[in-house]
Amino acid sequence: MGEQSPEKLLTPVLSASWDQEDSWTLDNYRAHGGYRALPKALAMPPDEVIAYVKDSGLRGRGGAGFPTGMKWQFIPQGDGKPHYLVVNADESEPGTCKDIPLLYASPHALIEGIVIACHAIRSHHAFVYLRGEVVPVLRRLQAAVAEAYRAGYLGKGALGAGGDLDITVHAGAGAYICGEETALLDSLEGRRGQPRLRPPFPAVAGLYACPTVVNNVESIASVPAIIDRGKEWFRSMGSEKSPGFTLYSLSGHVARPGQYEAPLGITLRELLDLSGGMRPGHRLKFWTPGGSSTPMFTDEHLDVPLDYEGVGAAGSMLGTKALQCFDETTCVVRAVTRWTEFYAHESCGKCTPCREGTYWLVQLLRDIEAGKGLLSDIDKLADIADNINGKSFCALGDGAASPIFSSLKYFREEYEQHITQRGCPFDPARSTAWADDDSSAHLEVNA
Repeated sequence: MGEQSPEKLLTPVLSASWDQEDSWTLDNYRAHGGYRALPKALAMPPDEVIAYVKDSGLRGRGGAGFPTGMKWQFIPQGDGKPHYLVVNADESEPGTCKDIPLLYASPHALIEGIVIACHAIRSHHAFVYLRGEVVPVLRRLQAAVAEAYRAGYLGKGALGAGGDLDITVHAGAGAYICGEETALLDSLEGRRGQPRLRPPFPAVAGLYACPTVVNNVESIASVPAIIDRGKEWFRSMGSEKSPGFTLYSLSGHVARPGQYEAPLGITLRELLDLSGGMRPGHRLKFWTPGGSSTPMFTDEHLDVPLDYEGVGAAGSMLGTKALQCFDETTCVVRAVTRWTEFYAHESCGKCTPCREGTYWLVQLLRDIEAGKGLLSDIDKLADIADNINGKSFCALGDGAASPIFSSLKYFREEYEQHITQRGCPFDPARSTAWADDDSSAHLEVNA
């Protein structure tokens, strides 16, 4: 991949028409090949569609990277119960911004994917659980669903003779925990959003205790292109175990932040070449490969392949592919404190390790950042994070511990400086490290 020109590294599929006028309309979507895959899929038996998506190697784009076709295959057949598809659009991970622009610019890609997925898992009702704060996206998605009903893609006979299909768009109330699939299901049922004990898994007892598939927006929106252009075409991109294209969210101290759709396995160095590099006069200090809940990397990881295996082998997780890049003016302790405050605020409180642990992490980090900590507090931080990691009810606790572990691994000296110098060395009142000729370039942690 490194021998190609930067422009050839991009593979616009989902984002191909985002710059078109009225890209969100049904007419524009159809003009760019939209709904071309739907009749092909409906002509295939449901199990054949599942096998096709499984053979394509599509992996869940929500963070875990679980094979999408395999998740569909887990739905029991002939059980006499209704089956549900739930699309997780509760994008709340700090630094992540791929599903929201996708829904805003091309909502019909998701709708077509939903119809195909519902045919495959034999479902007649799909739900889209959308992050409630993004009202313009909610309205645009609702308008697109209404368009699809009028055009006959939804409603009576949408899945063929006698095959009706309905989509319900549900707006959440802004709780990060509802991005966890079982907490999302509880919220969708009208209860407080808290993770469920598993087993049973959603595939057996999900929404309303019925078999349910929960998929990310990007995962479902990728299905029509796979059906239309073929699984071999999809597998021609990316790596053997992480095939296909995906959306990388590049943000922070970079010259041109934004969405970059490229094959899995591209490196941050290549993405920075595409985006004009770091802001002029500055260098990369640390970055996250998949949002703030993934262990951070440094400039020594610029050439790590950004696929599930490559990032995992380097000690982190690909997650939501939210590449937050921070330059040398950024205080690591300050960034980690802001992230940890977010996780403490968003903890649902159901389990003790996360509820109590994130609270005490914040207290220690605030003291260290303010120069009021002790050197022994650094080991105490690591100890508390260890008591959260792998011991909480869901992955929120693990996500809160990840920045602690990784920042101590790479920047322990910076923590010690805050303590020995009785304050932040990056404080504008104490240092010139924040001096910059373009104040608008200072992008803070989005929590």
